[in-house]
Amino acid sequence: MTDAAEPAPPGASGSDPWKLRDFRLLWLGRLAAVFGIQVQSSALLWQVYEIARRDHPIEQASLYLGLVGLVQFLPMLALTLPAGEMADRRDRRMTVVASISVEGACAVAFLAMALHGSPPLWGLLTVACVFGAARAFLAPASQAFLPMVVGMKALPKAIVAQSLAFQTGAIAGPALGGVIVGVSTPLAYGVSLGMFAVGLAAMLLIRTSGRPVRLNGLIRRWAAVKEGLHYVWSTRIVLGAISLDLIVVLLAGVALLTPVFARDILMIGPEGFGLLRASFGVGALVMALYLGRFPILRRGGVWMFGAVAVFGLCTLVFGLSKVAWLSALVLFIGGAADMISVNIRQTLIQIATPDHMRGRVSSVSMLFIGASNELGEAYSGVMVRLMGPIGAAVFGGAAALGATGLWAKLFPGLRKADRLG
Repeated sequence: MTDAAEPAPPGASGSDPWKLRDFRLLWLGRLAAVFGIQVQSSALLWQVYEIARRDHPIEQASLYLGLVGLVQFLPMLALTLPAGEMADRRDRRMTVVASISVEGACAVAFLAMALHGSPPLWGLLTVACVFGAARAFLAPASQAFLPMVVGMKALPKAIVAQSLAFQTGAIAGPALGGVIVGVSTPLAYGVSLGMFAVGLAAMLLIRTSGRPVRLNGLIRRWAAVKEGLHYVWSTRIVLGAISLDLIVVLLAGVALLTPVFARDILMIGPEGFGLLRASFGVGALVMALYLGRFPILRRGGVWMFGAVAVFGLCTLVFGLSKVAWLSALVLFIGGAADMISVNIRQTLIQIATPDHMRGRVSSVSMLFIGASNELGEAYSGVMVRLMGPIGAAVFGGAAALGATGLWAKLFPGLRKADRLG
């Protein structure tokens, strides 16, 4: 495999990525696309649960919410690793453009069905499956494109900025979606479509070439995929960071539970659903703004494990809470803790990964994140069916706390990770 360096992008000689026009466009495009994804996800979860509850009790209706995650995860499972290999071989910018275009088309389909009134669940799930396939290609290409835009000298600061953009959209997006769903589900899909349009426009305006350094011609595609998997498996910091996110969010993720608690436990309706989603997102956004001004630069491992433990504890308290203000408060704290954890984890992974491996390593990371989010929704649906919503949340929070301690013991190098910049 060649390690030939690509020419630095124009203006990339400095260490401040914000001085680069293309980085600002990339940051805006990624933020808008992630917001679009999350607003759409909030609308879809609420709509599916509302339709399912018309004919089924809470536990059975929750299984339909689990199906939303499962039908998105399966195409991601099949396509994410090939997408990472493609990101190391094909034009990364154009791959992002194509992915956002397909996601926008899915938003159009969701909007059309929402305007219809009461769409069939199979129609919503079918579009969600296509949406999952598009997402499989988006993250590996966009993450691998970042160093090509800013150059190596500005990369550390660009990683922090891009990570904040992604996580702000990924966590604060559901807040916006929850609030809009309280007003109108079709409006939420319309806003999502607008976000995708902004993201697409920003990516099309970028001038930097997205063509990566070619892989050695003797290396076949599957061999390149295996090389990426081997790198993750053999690099303990990367493996520990990725797998910790997988297990904790799989066990303690509350995204699927918020419509159940809002409608049937706390009895606060769609407006309350918006409050719960907004609380988590506002906590994340406040922490993102703080980290942008005062980034964590030392003792990254300790900070990450502490934040993950707080996230698990907040999930446990959320499950036990019977009042809306306490539920919203612990979600706010959980969102802030999740932002700390994710920002540190993504920074550690990017710093530890060489440029020619970033597409494949990013694809493995996104496969794990997809498992923790989309597969986590399917897992939560099953757990609600077996234990009820309160039992599922309490068990998930307690199990996440146990997993945090176990991972701290299994990956001492990750726990001791220090410098982040």
